[in-house]
Amino acid sequence: MTTALVGVAGLAGVLTRYGINRLTLHSDALLWSTVGINIVGSFFLGLLVTEHWFSRDAREALGVGFLGGFTTFSTFSVQIVMETDGGHAGKAAAYLFASVVGGIAAAALGYWLGRRIA
Repeated sequence: MTTALVGVAGLAGVLTRYGINRLTLHSDALLWSTVGINIVGSFFLGLLVTEHWFSRDAREALGVGFLGGFTTFSTFSVQIVMETDGGHAGKAAAYLFASVVGGIAAAALGYWLGRRIA
């Protein structure tokens, strides 16, 4: 049952993001709608992981499914907060650095390779 709930909620999250992106496509608003999606997703995932207001199935459907489909940035943000709160600030900083720098470097490499192949 959990798998089905995660799948349905994930579809809803993906379609929500897609709808917002379609509304802002080909405009400067696209960049800021993405920022907004990531911030809203981070807030709600942070809220979701603090308490057990919902059943495990509902938490997984909302967190992994909907918010995972809506944004993956939320997981990144909350992991840093949880590592820091757990007394692992160095690990959180390394994760932050590796994710941001590694992600940008990988995107740049992929972009460069794609332009060379094209």
